[in-house]
Amino acid sequence: MPLDERAFFTDRPETRQARYQCPKCRRSADYSVRWVRRTRKERLPPGASEEDRAKFAKLRDYLLRVEDEVVCRTCGRKFEIPSQQSLLFVDQLAGLPNEEELEREIAAAAGEPEPPTERKPQLPARFTRKSTGWK
Repeated sequence: MPLDERAFFTDRPETRQARYQCPKCRRSADYSVRWVRRTRKERLPPGASEEDRAKFAKLRDYLLRVEDEVVCRTCGRKFEIPSQQSLLFVDQLAGLPNEEELEREIAAAAGEPEPPTERKPQLPARFTRKSTGWK
């Protein structure tokens, strides 16, 4: 009898941030979504057959989404998370670009100028003068 899949992996809970749009009020926000990270064990469990050995050689680490719904921060309505990302392989996740970098690349491709970095306002002269002569 083949071993159960849980015998090959160690499970660890994980929370990740994701941006979703509420279908009711159409506002986007960042939500904390619970995931389970399944990491392949170093060794094959005892009592494994040849079929299990072949399966174990092909296994990869992955993330499995636990939550299917989140509550909108604006209107308070519960909505379903899009299901196209309920399972992510960890090796594919490492190559994904950062959201901020992606936004900059999109703006550069669209020909939009980069937003200026926020500068701190200059301090008035009365605060920058030397304090010589003060007692």
